[in-house]
Amino acid sequence: MEIFLQQLINGITLGSIYGLIAIGYTMVFGIIGMVNFAHGDVFMVSAFIAMIFFLLFTTVLGISSVIVALILVMLIAMFLTGLLNWAIERVAYRPLRGSFRLAPLISAIGMSIVLSNFIQVAQGPRNKPLPPVLSGTITLMERNNFAATISYKQILIWVVTAVLLAGFWYVVQKTPLGRAQRACEQDRKMAALLGVNVDRTISLTFVMGAALAAVAGTLYLTYYGVVNFSDGFTPGVKAFTAAVLGGIGSLPGAVLGGLLIGLIETFWSGYFSIDYKDVAAFSILAIVLIFMPQGLLGRPEVEKV
Repeated sequence: MEIFLQQLINGITLGSIYGLIAIGYTMVFGIIGMVNFAHGDVFMVSAFIAMIFFLLFTTVLGISSVIVALILVMLIAMFLTGLLNWAIERVAYRPLRGSFRLAPLISAIGMSIVLSNFIQVAQGPRNKPLPPVLSGTITLMERNNFAATISYKQILIWVVTAVLLAGFWYVVQKTPLGRAQRACEQDRKMAALLGVNVDRTISLTFVMGAALAAVAGTLYLTYYGVVNFSDGFTPGVKAFTAAVLGGIGSLPGAVLGGLLIGLIETFWSGYFSIDYKDVAAFSILAIVLIFMPQGLLGRPEVEKV
């Protein structure tokens, strides 16, 4: 029971990070029907931004409060990463919006390579460590010399994920920007005829997705304490898998898919072989899509005749 509880805690934590990244995928795909394969590397860049500013605040400026430093780092990472994704949308995606369907996909893959190689050149190929942050734990259950614990870092990740999911759901469902996003998702041409600024709406969607990726990058850095230039690929693929599993275009579906992927990985690693955890996750994705092609919470696509 103690091992089960510990793996459950670890799976929810990992899944929360996947879910935050997956929301960016599902928002962009829902509006313009494009898979932004550079999103995983935007997440990786945000982790490096968070590391640089955290070290700057704690060592150079002498901010002693870890909570204050983390809040400042998260806000700065959200702003800079949102600005980066806005520039990527303007330069790499908007000129190709009316082109054939593969053109934006190729451009996204190119941007992914550019970001990864830029960080590799600028920061080096080695792992970049961060001093331990929020190192305390709470013991939930202990038996046979094994303790099931939850750390303050895990609690932070759970709370931030829940708050951001609720906040972004409110933005999409209850605000003028959300109505514009849903209108663009249904029919961009009709939305433009009705006065919706489609270009502005799409740009803000990219900024919102990048802001969530920045939060995920900061939490990822806080949780693991290390970041590498190649850390954008695997979490990015897992997050995209989570978005597809939960139902592409659905915000709660993206988080649900992320939690499921995280739980599958951790339970498979704990009870079977860690070498095949990715095989297990993608196998369950394939099984779900066979019986539910739209994903768990996705809406079936209606073809207009």
